[in-house]
Amino acid sequence: MFYCNYIRASKTPHFLRRVIALLAAIVMVTLSLPSVADTQLIHAGTLLAVPGQEPLQNQTVVITDGKIVSVQDGFLAPSDVTTEASVIDLSSSFVMPGLMDMHVHLQGELGPENDSEQLKMSSADVLVESVHHAKLTLLAGFTTVRDVGSQPEQMYALRNGVNKNWVTGPRIIASGNVSVTGGHGDIDGISPDLMEMYTAKTICDGPYDCRRATRRAIKFGGDLIKITSTGGVLSDTNTGTSQQMTEGELREVVDTAHGLGRKVASHAHGADGINAALRAGVDSIEHGSYADKESVRLFKKTGAYLVPTLLAGHTVMKMAKESDFMSDAIKVKAIDVSSAMAGNFTKAYEAGVNIAYGTDSGVSRHGTNAYEAILMYEAGMSASDILKSATVNAADLIDHSDSLGTVEPGKHADIIATALSPLKDITALLKVDFVMKGGVIVKQ
Repeated sequence: MFYCNYIRASKTPHFLRRVIALLAAIVMVTLSLPSVADTQLIHAGTLLAVPGQEPLQNQTVVITDGKIVSVQDGFLAPSDVTTEASVIDLSSSFVMPGLMDMHVHLQGELGPENDSEQLKMSSADVLVESVHHAKLTLLAGFTTVRDVGSQPEQMYALRNGVNKNWVTGPRIIASGNVSVTGGHGDIDGISPDLMEMYTAKTICDGPYDCRRATRRAIKFGGDLIKITSTGGVLSDTNTGTSQQMTEGELREVVDTAHGLGRKVASHAHGADGINAALRAGVDSIEHGSYADKESVRLFKKTGAYLVPTLLAGHTVMKMAKESDFMSDAIKVKAIDVSSAMAGNFTKAYEAGVNIAYGTDSGVSRHGTNAYEAILMYEAGMSASDILKSATVNAADLIDHSDSLGTVEPGKHADIIATALSPLKDITALLKVDFVMKGGVIVKQ
């Protein structure tokens, strides 16, 4: 995360308590997903089937059992297909694949009450709040997210619940988290006794211990590994934003994760930590605030993605200037990092670095994910490339290009629509009128 530390790993002393908490949360959730119609016809006035290519006019998307069967010219009638079909009229809309956010934290939101909430909220409370944030995200048009820094046990439960259609939310690619003692991602800012209690078992020291932590994170359900190669803004310490994991620790995590079929995302602000993580072979750099010329060279050499999270920088800058709940150590980092992010993002984009859309929502408010697109546009990224970063590129980053990212036969029917074309006005993404995930209409 821009700053995974404000969401602190909670502990429950006994397995039974965790089971009871999970069951309580599930009971509280309203099961609202409708069933998928056998065959659906979407009449799309303008269809951006493959972001990065030109949109098509007056198309019919044929969907059966939640998968796209075909995309055809003109508006087909139900009688034109071999089975009974329902028609979804989006003939006056701009239609495109569901958006994807590659950097979220569904388990909380940054605010002045975070410390007290950590002590007051039960595991069940946190899980139910996460369900709420997930639904807000989906209704905003983001049908797939990568959660990179929540309490793993509960996030895996939410991921699984969404996959089983128990709760309404986007597809979740959930990380296991590996950090070093005293670094960003470790617990800080509270009493020593509580720090002992809340320290995660995937905090490590030295290459071989970080190998152990990586294996443990994958064992317990991580879809990817999230590391913190540099310090972070919301760590309540004055340890800066430069490199914190050693070259040996980084290489061991990456080699171990790749050997077990998992990608690695690295939180990184300082150029030294960005470059060390890229040399170690990470698959994405989160934030990349102080990326330099060497960073660009390494990005292009390795093919790694930059996930910029400009919205997080925008948010913490505003909070640092307008609120008084941040410590002095956090405020200094917030202002310095946020001032550098957009300019270095522009340089990376213009140099041809791979970009995947990510917001760090949880620092910003959930459901406002589309505002990242506005900031990317203001930093010089074209509307076409922004849409591609949130669909085609995001799908590639999570190895789901065969099932997500475009409106093409064989893909999941993750489809959204806006009244206006975001290619002509990127602010159109702020008001998504129609959301379908896997053939199920969740907003219309």
